[in-house]
Amino acid sequence: MQQVAFITGASRGIGRATAIAFARAGFNLALSARTLDEGEAHPHSITGVNGQPLPGSLNGTAEDARRYGVEVKVVPMDLLDADSVEQAVSSVLSHYGQVDVLINNAIYQGPDLNAPLLDLQPQTLQRMAQGYLFAPVQITQQVLRTMLQHKRGCIINITSGAGESDPPIAARDGGWGYAYGAGKAAVSRLGGIIAREHGDQGIRAYTVNPGVVNTETLRATIGEKGVLAMRRGVAEPELPAAVLLWLATAPQAVDFQYQTVQAQPFAREHAISID
Repeated sequence: MQQVAFITGASRGIGRATAIAFARAGFNLALSARTLDEGEAHPHSITGVNGQPLPGSLNGTAEDARRYGVEVKVVPMDLLDADSVEQAVSSVLSHYGQVDVLINNAIYQGPDLNAPLLDLQPQTLQRMAQGYLFAPVQITQQVLRTMLQHKRGCIINITSGAGESDPPIAARDGGWGYAYGAGKAAVSRLGGIIAREHGDQGIRAYTVNPGVVNTETLRATIGEKGVLAMRRGVAEPELPAAVLLWLATAPQAVDFQYQTVQAQPFAREHAISID
């Protein structure tokens, strides 16, 4: 039986690259995000410099993934809507009956997320809590219960350095704000809890920091010139995607739980390359 990978936030960036990597490896896929078709606009989303929605869509990712001969189920899901989350995960489990790999990649990325502390509004904190705390736990709980029935499963949570360290500069100067840092800190704690509570039941869980990645969102935030200025510090999305696939499939990956895997140096150390 083919294994199933459920990847959230798969319309673009790391999520899209991860979907393609797992499809090439023969996984059937369940893909979720808000954007079903190219050009859709959503509240509280990052837009390009032209004010238009960022490129990328679930259906576009699914079309590319199906070229590898795998089954792909597309499930629109809005992290900020608990009913949407429940319906999306239930649809995936009803369709496939199980999920072997869950990758919690989707996040809330509103332009208010990095507001300076004194400008931070309660509504932003509420959206952060829903997108970074409640939704990942809700998704994980639903999927984990079926993994436990099958006595196997792998859960990977995508974090950021913002969740594990202080910003190098103030938010007003381009650093991250409290809301984003707090949200990612919550994500960073999830994997270790899963592994500690269910590691003896066939469940593996990881926390991965992709580092700075050349995604549509990064380019919209700092511009093409900003990406070029960073040069060697920026990876293409396919690199963290390759690391995620390695963690999900390599027998020796079990040794890298209870820590944050820094994707870019980890790839170099373990000779994980983009095919």
